[in-house]
Amino acid sequence: MNLQANGWLAGIDRTPSPNCDERPDPEDIDLLVIHSISLPPGVFGGDEVEAFFQNRLDPEAHPYFQEIARLQVSSHLFIRRNGHAQQFVPFHRRAWHAGLSCFDGREKCNDYSIGIELEGTDDASFTAAQYRTLADLTAKIRALYPAITADRIIGHSDIAPGRKTDPGPGFNWERYRNLLS
Repeated sequence: MNLQANGWLAGIDRTPSPNCDERPDPEDIDLLVIHSISLPPGVFGGDEVEAFFQNRLDPEAHPYFQEIARLQVSSHLFIRRNGHAQQFVPFHRRAWHAGLSCFDGREKCNDYSIGIELEGTDDASFTAAQYRTLADLTAKIRALYPAITADRIIGHSDIAPGRKTDPGPGFNWERYRNLLS
């Protein structure tokens, strides 16, 4: 997988999201944020996350969707339970994944971060395939953006404490970091 000139990774399915915009400084990418998501909560394998990131989630399909269908959210990448990855936003653009956030005294993490969503929940374990894909993608992202050092790979809960809890205790940071070394 190589980065193409337009900010997309070669070899990854593209599913463009309208929920992105220009970064204040496209050269200022130095943070990787790991998230988890499932729609409806705790249900895996459908196309609801894709629909959500593309503003086409049917609010009548599930009661929870009525709460979130109008939100405009995206992530650069999404990794399904089977390890399959989709890219929603090219890296040079700002995905809307972090929301109100702060890291190391700097606010607006969307401005300078790449977001990766794992299909999962805070308290469920993630799959071996997801860890392998995440580690592979992380290595490629870090090769493209060397300012993303090991200490600048964090969870959503780290940049939005009290507001967000993902990827949660079900995510094994030690396992992930061991795959990176």
